[in-house]
Amino acid sequence: MVLHVENLSVTYGSKKVVNNVSFHLRSGEVIGILGANGAGKSSLIEAILGINPSNAETLTILGKSPVLQRKEVFQKVGVQFQQTNFQDKITVKEAIEQFNSLYKQTMNISTLLHVFELQDKEYQLVSSLSGGERQRLAVVLALLPNPELVFLDELTTGLDTRARHLLWKQLIQLKSNGLAIVLTSHYMDEVETLCDRIIILKKGTVMFDGTITEAIQTSNKDSLEDAYLYYSGEEDVRL
Repeated sequence: MVLHVENLSVTYGSKKVVNNVSFHLRSGEVIGILGANGAGKSSLIEAILGINPSNAETLTILGKSPVLQRKEVFQKVGVQFQQTNFQDKITVKEAIEQFNSLYKQTMNISTLLHVFELQDKEYQLVSSLSGGERQRLAVVLALLPNPELVFLDELTTGLDTRARHLLWKQLIQLKSNGLAIVLTSHYMDEVETLCDRIIILKKGTVMFDGTITEAIQTSNKDSLEDAYLYYSGEEDVRL
């Protein structure tokens, strides 16, 4: 099992923002963590990564604790946050070299750049890249350690159709090679394309956990978008 989360809760002061969430993930699986802004998605991910404190009956990544065995765990875990901050006046090559130095073993950099169509940007300043190019670079950095598990946060926000489909295509290939993915997204077409299962959160509580087909059937809706709105409590905002 790549990821095992059992009864994980996160509390800020007196407010419980994640309430007894449980799920697991195996190699080659993609799970989508969905919910409205403020539903607890980021708090859940940050707790799993050991960034924020939490209480959990079980929390393991690759059979190890992301808190107690952090250095060992994160040699095989990649993370792409929605807002990836790069240093000013740093080139694509320099950004990759910085990340590369953190890992014992990494994927071939030239191959990654070619796969994500950044091979001609190696000596270009990151600050001069387009939004789509910066996003693809963030994914390259997340995949650099040849991870067994990667966390992708709002993967294609702000990207055009071609850039979105390029990322999807490459991730589907990596998934077929055994990569496990935890994905947060507000785009239901992205979720349908990539995810084997979804968890829908509402105020930190799991309202649904299952396949996309099960979400549609159990909500008595006609589409994933409608099912999501139903379970997330956003149904009343639909026009």
